[in-house]
Amino acid sequence: MRPELVTATELLQRNDPSSINEAIAMLQNTVYSFSMKVCGHPQDAEDTAQEVFVRSLPHLSKITDPRALAVWLYTVARNRCWRMRRKGVHSPTSTVSLSDLLPDESELADLLRDAKPTPEAQASSAEQSQRLQAAIMTVPAQYRLVLVLHDMEDLDTDQIARVLGIKPGTVRVRLHRARLHVRRTLAPTERRLPPHGATTEPRPHKRTPATARSRQCREIFANLSEYLDGRIQTPACDQMRKHIDACQPCVAFIQDLRQAIDRCRNADPLCDPHVNLRLRALLTQEYLRMVGLPAQQNPSLPL
Repeated sequence: MRPELVTATELLQRNDPSSINEAIAMLQNTVYSFSMKVCGHPQDAEDTAQEVFVRSLPHLSKITDPRALAVWLYTVARNRCWRMRRKGVHSPTSTVSLSDLLPDESELADLLRDAKPTPEAQASSAEQSQRLQAAIMTVPAQYRLVLVLHDMEDLDTDQIARVLGIKPGTVRVRLHRARLHVRRTLAPTERRLPPHGATTEPRPHKRTPATARSRQCREIFANLSEYLDGRIQTPACDQMRKHIDACQPCVAFIQDLRQAIDRCRNADPLCDPHVNLRLRALLTQEYLRMVGLPAQQNPSLPL
């Protein structure tokens, strides 16, 4: 869970105008960041943040547990994003099977051959962020929500299950497919960058027949998120590690997947501090009125 949610919850309990204004600023950024990752459009993210706060303001003073606050905010934001999401030109029209997301032997060979610094390492932070956002937007929406909540907003499996109204096991299945989807989209982009302005579609692979060893690798890949997140029982985990340690293609694939996961975890689009300044001041004033505290003298001033 984002540390800002813990801090914001504590600040709201202080019941003084400065702390409340700071808490609302943190919560605004949290909702905007989540909405931007899911919706992919700044205006949608700004509109979502406004609607979420209008609906949430009467409840904030009653929530003293940061985990409860997280579930409330993300549930309201998810509902709004789901209604308002735009259909982009690269939006997926259907789900993708797990088999199609796993590499065959030819792709594993590519991973081994290309396991070296790429032009992506020289790209600017802004370019990398744009490519990551584009990759995330290619993930089917039901998987994308889980990816954003888990790897980017740092909610645990049970919290995500409550936000989305699904079973924890379904959360884990969707998370793994979403991670594989992002990796598959990013990997060819970073190993063979297209001309400036061109779209970045995954390179087609002519799937090669599976050998006994590659079938074993694919069985491991099918459970890789559980392995990377430390959710596999010790005997099975030790067996997987033994295979991985002796298999360079597995090592290369795991490194590629980990890189994609790390990039998701490090992404955090922030709202322009001036865009919602007036809204924040109005929200702070309304919240102060609701809890019976005096209004600020200069509500339009930034923090």
